[in-house]
Amino acid sequence: MDLRQGRITVGELLDDPRSRGVFQRRFGKWMKHPMVAASRSLTLDQLTGMAGAVLPRKTIQETLEELRRL
Repeated sequence: MDLRQGRITVGELLDDPRSRGVFQRRFGKWMKHPMVAASRSLTLDQLTGMAGAVLPRKTIQETLEELRRL
């Protein structure tokens, strides 16, 4: 999947069933959090920057690699 150098939006990723599946598999319990809907306008770079406060860097990197392989 073309992540457009991190400029793809969270909304675009969530609207694509393939990438939504990646997020669902990896972060299932968090996908129902109200902040998911609120984050739709964020870019992937913005999201990964914020996620770094709560997720291990390895988890973020593995998720990005899986998204790129789609």
